[in-house]
Amino acid sequence: MKKVSMSKTISYIFLVFMTLIWVVPLLFGVFTSFKSETEIKGVGFQLLPVNWTLNQYIDVLENTTNAPIIRWFINSMLISVTHTILVVVIVSLAAYGYTRLQFKGRNLLFWTLLCASMFPSVVNIIPTYKIVDTFGWVNTMWSCVVPGLGGVAHIFLVRQFMLGIPKEYDESAKMDGASDFYIYSRIILPLIKPILIVVALFTFTGSWNDFLWPTIVFNDVEAMPITAGLELLKGIYGDYLFMGQLMASASLALIPTFVMFLFAQKYFIESLSLSSGIKG
Repeated sequence: MKKVSMSKTISYIFLVFMTLIWVVPLLFGVFTSFKSETEIKGVGFQLLPVNWTLNQYIDVLENTTNAPIIRWFINSMLISVTHTILVVVIVSLAAYGYTRLQFKGRNLLFWTLLCASMFPSVVNIIPTYKIVDTFGWVNTMWSCVVPGLGGVAHIFLVRQFMLGIPKEYDESAKMDGASDFYIYSRIILPLIKPILIVVALFTFTGSWNDFLWPTIVFNDVEAMPITAGLELLKGIYGDYLFMGQLMASASLALIPTFVMFLFAQKYFIESLSLSSGIKG
């Protein structure tokens, strides 16, 4: 009989405990969205609904006047997808420059940017708002798309991954007359696909779930993303008066990130190895 390690047992118990702490409130919120308001107010803590109903979702989706959640959903999708595509392009180009191109002060510039990124993002809120307001981007999707495009943390991840790709590939391509852009687009990009997908997933999730910044730059109900809209719903539905509709709205907001994690989870394992894209 195989002896079970005490440390492994403790680790499993701890992980299960931490998982329950995160999952139970999430499941409770989702299941609450399938309860009637009478059941929510009349029954104590009960995970599963006694009588399942879609009335909360119907009420939320039919409210197109002061809480157009479908419009908010579309706004968030446009913002998050555009922001993600631009981030992947900019980050991959920047990482290529920091790893493949030779220029004076390359490493100094990179580490200076990395150190500057250590400051809390909240200190940039007022200057960033001034810039966004100057460009006339308040209440437009560009106020959430443009800021943060050159995320140094993502550049660092892609750069570290790219360092694991042998430079002999570049040298062989240059001997055949390939340009830097050809090497980047035809050789490097296919090899760093796993880390780019991870960056895209993190970027999309961060953009979709961003709460503080959208509530600052949006006051037009029709232009709001879904996170700012959910904050508005608290004033419309009340913190407890229409709890089911609040939970239904929040559950709808979970769908895109859940689907992305579902289809991109295998790339997390691949990206753990800095040379996972190299086939030996």
